[in-house]
Amino acid sequence: MLGRLYIKNIALIDELCMDFENGLNVLTGETGAGKSIIIDSINAVLGVRFSKDFIRTGCEKSLIEASFTINNKAVNDVLDEMGIEPEEDGTIILSRENWVNGRNSCRINGRMSTVTGLKEIGERLIDIHGQHDNQSLLRTESHIDLLDSFGGKKLLNIKERYSTLLKEHKEIRDKLQSLTMSEYEREKRIDFLKFQVEEINNARLIEGEDEELEARRLVLSNAENIIKALSDSYDVLFSGEVTGKSIFDGLNTAISYMRKIQNFGEAYEKIYKELEDLTYQLADITEDLRKERDLINYDSQELAEVLERLDVINRLKRKYGETIKDILEYCQAKENELGTLLSNQTHIEDLKKKLAQNDAELYKAAVELNSERVKAANILEEKITGELFDLEMKKAKFKVNIIFDNDTDMNGLHKFTANGLDKVEFMISPNLGEPLKPLSKIASGGELSRIMLAIKTILADVDNIPVLIFDEVDSGISGRVAQKVGEKLAMLSKGHQVICITHLPQIACMADNHFLIEKVSSEDKTTTVVKKLEDEEIPGGIARLLGGAHISEITLKHASEMLQYSQQFKEALQKTGA
Repeated sequence: MLGRLYIKNIALIDELCMDFENGLNVLTGETGAGKSIIIDSINAVLGVRFSKDFIRTGCEKSLIEASFTINNKAVNDVLDEMGIEPEEDGTIILSRENWVNGRNSCRINGRMSTVTGLKEIGERLIDIHGQHDNQSLLRTESHIDLLDSFGGKKLLNIKERYSTLLKEHKEIRDKLQSLTMSEYEREKRIDFLKFQVEEINNARLIEGEDEELEARRLVLSNAENIIKALSDSYDVLFSGEVTGKSIFDGLNTAISYMRKIQNFGEAYEKIYKELEDLTYQLADITEDLRKERDLINYDSQELAEVLERLDVINRLKRKYGETIKDILEYCQAKENELGTLLSNQTHIEDLKKKLAQNDAELYKAAVELNSERVKAANILEEKITGELFDLEMKKAKFKVNIIFDNDTDMNGLHKFTANGLDKVEFMISPNLGEPLKPLSKIASGGELSRIMLAIKTILADVDNIPVLIFDEVDSGISGRVAQKVGEKLAMLSKGHQVICITHLPQIACMADNHFLIEKVSSEDKTTTVVKKLEDEEIPGGIARLLGGAHISEITLKHASEMLQYSQQFKEALQKTGA
């Protein structure tokens, strides 16, 4: 619901704050007091075009803030798309500042927004009837969803089944589109894939061989240095041909010296044994040196072959992957694609058959949807026409126009939408002899408000816009019709927050909250002020609507009687749950 409305520096309004509540909120006051300025301000904070002339004379800027408490999926979805989170208690605060230089600043929950952002949220928060702004029923695209919700569970179940089929329909079409290409493009792609697969397969790659080849290249490229190092090491340790005496010979000499004294003490014996162990270790090392030296066989032809193989592998890495494993996986993927392309003609034909079957099932579901909508439309037309009769529009005719689009595309497929093949629009003929025309073509604000009231009364349970505002609903009516309008507004306020501007006591007496709008003049300025009437002040407010400035005992008594009747009506409503 709309909780608090704050307005500053708008037309006659210097500064005011209004706290609305659930139920029926009525605004009354003399013509020109500023009631419509309040509605225009609400419109502005909902993203409707704002004229700088609307800013109070002598002020640099204006400010409008509206605070809502909402638990509404449609609103939360829009907030989510905008990346804005509602407060934990569901509060949404819209604000709009406008400057005389034309600049404006819009915010949603403190975050900067655009006028378009305010409008997207506003369309789901409030319907304003009496002017052609923020009226969901004037947006033709909303009519089909309202009709479907009114149609009930059976229609919605068919629509859910249709949506599942439509999702499958899209998936098949997407697959077909990805597979279908010109013969030239197909052959070109096949040749390219064959080249890549053959190039990789001809290389006969083995995982890990690049590491082995790199190790072999390192040895072959440094064979001369390796052989010299091994030979010199062997000579130093064992043969001593270059140095004249080997380490092995020196070690044996040391052992012979220690052998003579090993029995003279444990320390000497220990050194002797350690020297003996060293000879064994040295013998093993020199044997390893000899074997490694003898194994080295520098072969320039082998080195050339290793380098050529590494070049092949590195070239494939640059084209298809960083490792041999990556290259082989890439090859497998391209082999799969190649296989699909080579056989996709059969696959395409299968998909086309599947799509045709799906099209037939979808069409059947769309026909069922159309049939249920026609049934629901007939009931809706009858109910709304009855409501219009109650509202003294006895010759008005309401029609739900349903057009079933049976056309197909060049492939013989139907042009399905999210709602089937139907286009739905609410039409109205307000007076006898006038042709049916769209709701948006209704010229009279008061007439349009009553039409909207009639429609909203019937669709109240399925319409999820939480706040309804009626500006000119009492235009051109009085007496029993005014009483009916008041009753319908009271009924409507049980499921929606309703705000209504009225001059009629029959409507005002149905209010759950009554605001009196007055114009106060001082020496240098005129200002609009708002007063919420307390319980004891309400009879006077109704009497003022009945008798004008002069309130007599008779008008007060009449006002009390009207309030008593209204209270009884609302209590009966509460009991019946209407």
